[in-house]
Amino acid sequence: MRPAALLCYGAFGLPLAMVALPIYVYVPQFYAERSGLGLAAIGAALLLARLAAACVDPALGRWMARGGDYAGHVRLALAPLLLGFVALFHPPPLGGAAAMAWFLAALALAYLGFSLATIAHQSWGAALSQAPGPRARLTAAREGCGLLGVMLAAGLGAAYGYTALSLAFAAALLGGAGCLLLKAPRPPRAAAGMAGAGPWSGRRPAPLLAPLRGRRFRALFIVAMVNGVAAAIPATLFLFFADDVLGLGATAGWYLLLYFLCAAASLAPWAALARRVGEARAWVAGMLLAALVFVWAWRLGAGDSAAFGAICAVSGLALGADLALPPALLAGVIARAGHSGAGEGAYFGLWHWGVQMNLALAAGVALPLLAWLGYVPGAAQGTAALSFAYALLPCALKLLAAALLWRAPLRDC
Repeated sequence: MRPAALLCYGAFGLPLAMVALPIYVYVPQFYAERSGLGLAAIGAALLLARLAAACVDPALGRWMARGGDYAGHVRLALAPLLLGFVALFHPPPLGGAAAMAWFLAALALAYLGFSLATIAHQSWGAALSQAPGPRARLTAAREGCGLLGVMLAAGLGAAYGYTALSLAFAAALLGGAGCLLLKAPRPPRAAAGMAGAGPWSGRRPAPLLAPLRGRRFRALFIVAMVNGVAAAIPATLFLFFADDVLGLGATAGWYLLLYFLCAAASLAPWAALARRVGEARAWVAGMLLAALVFVWAWRLGAGDSAAFGAICAVSGLALGADLALPPALLAGVIARAGHSGAGEGAYFGLWHWGVQMNLALAAGVALPLLAWLGYVPGAAQGTAALSFAYALLPCALKLLAAALLWRAPLRDC
């Protein structure tokens, strides 16, 4: 596939990433400071909204698998995604129950559009090619554009605030959708019977949990869940850690930018390593590198900004493996199961459900737990618990995920 075609497909990943980073990094602190809602209430709201989105995602994937009209699903996602994002970061002056109601409604709208768009985009890429080399390049193109979106969101949020971020997101969403819908290669329609017998045959949608019948998918899904929680916890707590432990203040966004810039630089090397040793082994290496480096964040305090920058840079390099390799492995699992061209929506619906559950657990458990342990945002109390939750707990989960992946039956995908 030519580079121009790869870029046209991957470009839609940029606005999707611009949604993802603000919701799980900026939203907790944004509403803690501006709405009067406590950490426990914000964590409960995020947990509730993400649980609802997670329950919807498999049904969305099953519905999408019926006809494979990924372009139509992308078009359908644009309005709720844009309206939900703008409502989330531009709430009216409300307080109490009214502020909570607005928060939940905006989250629900944004999550609906984000789920539709993300499942359709990932399924589109998986249906384009099942060969290991091309699928790794497709994934790298999508995640590379996503990292550009993350860096744009981090930079705009740090330098210009949420109004500029919303305007840039609207422009990126329309531009990325235009590239995808008008210029990107379309996946071939599955021939009747191509995907085998049973619930995957013809155009009949598969049962919601049908992908879990496959041993390889179950193993990959468990690894992705454990690893995803390990990544979601520090993402949720980043701004709290940067402000109350390191004292970075308004410069915190630039450390995010460094982190994702290094991740973008590492995508091609991780894809090259995957071609040599396999996607599963390369991903294990990325997990071990992340745990080895990030564990040192536990010892940091005020004045350790240079050390934190080094940790952000090296752990950003490790992040490239988390971004480029799991979706490529999933495409391989779909191909090995014989469901390419017909079942991608069902697989990616469950996959995105797992992503939502990771974020739900990170916000819905970590934030109330920190509040219970005595951490108060903006105050010098409970910061030891914050450091433990931010650094040590994710590293333990990373090591567990690496051990599970090493034993998983995924090296032939």
